[in-house]
Amino acid sequence: MTVPVESIESVQQLTTVWRTLVLDHDADADVRDLPGIAVRWADSRFGFWNCITLTEEGAGAQLAEHRLGQAADIMRTKKHPGYLWLFEDLLDNEARSALETTAEHAGLKYAFPGTGMAGDLLPIPEPAHPDLTFARVRTDEQLQAYADLQSRAYGFSLEEGRDGLAGSALWKNEIYAYLAIRGDEPVACAATIEAQGRLFVAYVATDPQWQRRGYGEAVTRKALHEGARDTGLTRATLHATAAGAPVYPRIGFKPNTRIHFYSL
Repeated sequence: MTVPVESIESVQQLTTVWRTLVLDHDADADVRDLPGIAVRWADSRFGFWNCITLTEEGAGAQLAEHRLGQAADIMRTKKHPGYLWLFEDLLDNEARSALETTAEHAGLKYAFPGTGMAGDLLPIPEPAHPDLTFARVRTDEQLQAYADLQSRAYGFSLEEGRDGLAGSALWKNEIYAYLAIRGDEPVACAATIEAQGRLFVAYVATDPQWQRRGYGEAVTRKALHEGARDTGLTRATLHATAAGAPVYPRIGFKPNTRIHFYSL
């Protein structure tokens, strides 16, 4: 089978970006490229920093079963929980059909769906929203506000989210991380980071009480606009949750591979 190049790109963007983000969080994090498995595990209380994924193209049912078992075994050695990201397009048809049973046998539980997306959409116009102003994250206070929005949107405790970002110089200096502010209240956030000649969109979130007002889309456009202006990049990528999946095509992203998230 031939795996679509956009799906391969999606996996590579994950392993590249998470290497940077996880090592920023913890210089001693478990960052390894094993046969067929990439480990990007900070063992943080912020679960999104704990990531493992399969990397082989065209894996059949037997190989997928073996790799999922190996991945689950690695996850069991960790103190804090995290997620196995499974990019569906890397599996052949037989492996996809057996996936539910295979994952269950490995001791993995389906957590939530995602979608890889990409597009040659940059540059984009500078956005404006009548309710919002935008602020780039430059201070510890702004970084904490960004972390708190993540926690509220994704169901983490405030302490877990703050543990994920506290003290990061990378997020305040190299990542194009933006807050959308309504009055004086941060209501949404989005970030972009350069990775292998692309601008990767990371950690978009909107406070649940302010959702469905276009705030997430507006701040994502801001992070893309500023990142593209500084880097000159023209292609952008992201991994969308179900909540974000309808938003990004309006910006110009095209869906590619489905992503299955599993926990132990």
